[in-house]
Amino acid sequence: KDFLVKELTVNSKSSISLQKHNYRSEHWMITQGKPKITINKHKFFKKPNESVFIPTGSIHRIENYFKKPIKIIEVQTGPILKETDIIRFQDIYGRIK
Repeated sequence: KDFLVKELTVNSKSSISLQKHNYRSEHWMITQGKPKITINKHKFFKKPNESVFIPTGSIHRIENYFKKPIKIIEVQTGPILKETDIIRFQDIYGRIK
């Protein structure tokens, strides 16, 4: 009821939206690749078997600059775990209205 587990794949030369959530936090466990992660003004790389916590309300993104796809296990926790809780600031797929 209060959590959701997903596997995210970020292909080569791709990224997820620069986004935030008002109702959920996320825990990411990197299982493959070397993602560049943005959390608010902090940018850093992670590698497999490392994890990161995204607090509710934090602006965040995953970027893949390498050839190998990135795989991340994402655990969402909070009272609303729907796609309607995504506020996008930048998006390479044209999903900002």
